[in-house]
Amino acid sequence: MGGDGDYENVSAYIRDLIRRDKERKEQESFERLRAELVHAFTGPESSYRPLKAADVIARNRG
Repeated sequence: MGGDGDYENVSAYIRDLIRRDKERKEQESFERLRAELVHAFTGPESSYRPLKAADVIARNRG
């Protein structure tokens, strides 16, 4: 079973699709985090402000 489309059965194909989708989502999440960190660290230190963990969690849920 490889990336050339040869699968032993439909189940193997579905598992491969799920794995690829999970990898894509993880990569997208990583890229969003990376972009946020780059933005945060390139800003002036005067723009930093203290936050509580609960505030960050609430912001990310909204």
